[in-house]
Amino acid sequence: MRIDKYLWAIRIYKTRSKATKASNEDKILLNSVNIKPSKTVKLNDVISVKSTPIWRTYKVLDIPKSRVGANSVDNFAIETTSEKDLEQFKQYEIINRQNRSLGTKGRPTKKDRRNLRKWFN
Repeated sequence: MRIDKYLWAIRIYKTRSKATKASNEDKILLNSVNIKPSKTVKLNDVISVKSTPIWRTYKVLDIPKSRVGANSVDNFAIETTSEKDLEQFKQYEIINRQNRSLGTKGRPTKKDRRNLRKWFN
C-alpha cells in the first residue's frame, strides 16, 4: 500500500491529499529516509511524521484493506514516540490554545491597526 494511502487509512491524516502534501514537503520519513507519496509500506516499517515541535513515530503492524475505524487503528500501527516528546507536544498545544484564547492570531486586523495608529499618535 502507498504511504499516503496508509497514513490516511490509519487516520494520521484527515485526507489523502494532506498526506500526499506532507510527504512532498518532507514531513514524512520511512525508516529515517525522505520518501515520495508513492513509496510502498511493508510490515515492521517505521514511519516518522512531523508534528510541529516533534517527530511522531509509528511502527507498521498490518496493512488495512481500506480506511479503518478509530477503534481499529491499534491493530494496524503502534505509536513508538517517546513520552518526553509527547509531553513536549502537549505543552506546545496548550500554549497555542492559550494564545488563541488571548487573541494572538497573527496579523492585526484593520480595526487593530486603527487602534495602534491612535495609540502611537
